[in-house]
Amino acid sequence: MTSAPQSRPAPPRPTSRDVARAAGVSQATVSLVLGGKWRGRVSEATAERVRHAARGLGYQPNLAARSLRLGRTRTALLVVPALTSEFFARVYTGAASVAAEHGFGVVLYPSPEGIGPARDPFASARASLDGVIASSMAAGALDALRGAGLPLIMLDSDPEDTGVAARVNLDIADGMRQIADHLLALGHRRFVHLASAIDSWTFAARARALHDALKAVPGTSVRTVAATLDVPAGREATERALAAPGPRPTALVCDDDILAAGACKAARRLGLRVPDDLSVTGFDDLALATAVEPELTTVQLPAEQVGERGMAALLAVLDGRPAEPGSLPVRLVARGSSAPPPADGPRT
Repeated sequence: MTSAPQSRPAPPRPTSRDVARAAGVSQATVSLVLGGKWRGRVSEATAERVRHAARGLGYQPNLAARSLRLGRTRTALLVVPALTSEFFARVYTGAASVAAEHGFGVVLYPSPEGIGPARDPFASARASLDGVIASSMAAGALDALRGAGLPLIMLDSDPEDTGVAARVNLDIADGMRQIADHLLALGHRRFVHLASAIDSWTFAARARALHDALKAVPGTSVRTVAATLDVPAGREATERALAAPGPRPTALVCDDDILAAGACKAARRLGLRVPDDLSVTGFDDLALATAVEPELTTVQLPAEQVGERGMAALLAVLDGRPAEPGSLPVRLVARGSSAPPPADGPRT
């Protein structure tokens, strides 16, 4: 009688000691590198050797044991104003990328009302989080979380706001100054600011920077018209602005590419050509910016970097380290929707 074939035992799971042996370093060095704490303590070459050895062995850290040891769940909450926003989808991609490198997960919480304040997302489950990363545009969700003892990382928020562990800001004001300088250099002097109707620090900063840049140049005028962040609202607000009495503006400065798309639509309906009769600029450099014709002059915001730095800031705070200082730079992308103003003539 033959016995049934015996199944082979599974090979032992590689350990950090195996990685250390393969890389020719100590276990402490392996822990520093794979825990993301190696900078300033281990050379880049050594860190890469450790990562290469871990990949070659198929090493996976025991996150459950590490979480118990540290008292952490390795979960971050990302609070954003709207899941349908391309910008915040890219922010999430950046945050999730950095989180994955450190064995963290990111829970995404969009406002149920869309762009605007969100309700408290985790009223009964704050113990399941290590920290919160939140957009200032969803600040209404944070009132309850601020008192929960969780590190709070704010994105694109007022530097004077207190009670946050760290913040990650874009140089929003410089972006609007770049727009103003671009249009002024083309010769524009009559402006309409198509502003977002959302009460948020980022849009207030854009308005201040634009008005400060324009009032510094003699002979300029600017009028502000507010609209909600959608194409129909941008179109309607632009139609009202262009129908107002007095000399017609030659440039529309929009707080967002979505509003700019509405402005271009309004111009076409009124028989105006962009940019021959009217220059239009956006802000964000969404995919929409190159989908419209002519393509939008806009300010490019590094959304994924915002998410990456937000997650890195949370990891730094959890490790007792200072977050990386300074604002992320933005840049003007000049395209076909801006040109010198037309010569003055009868209003059409």
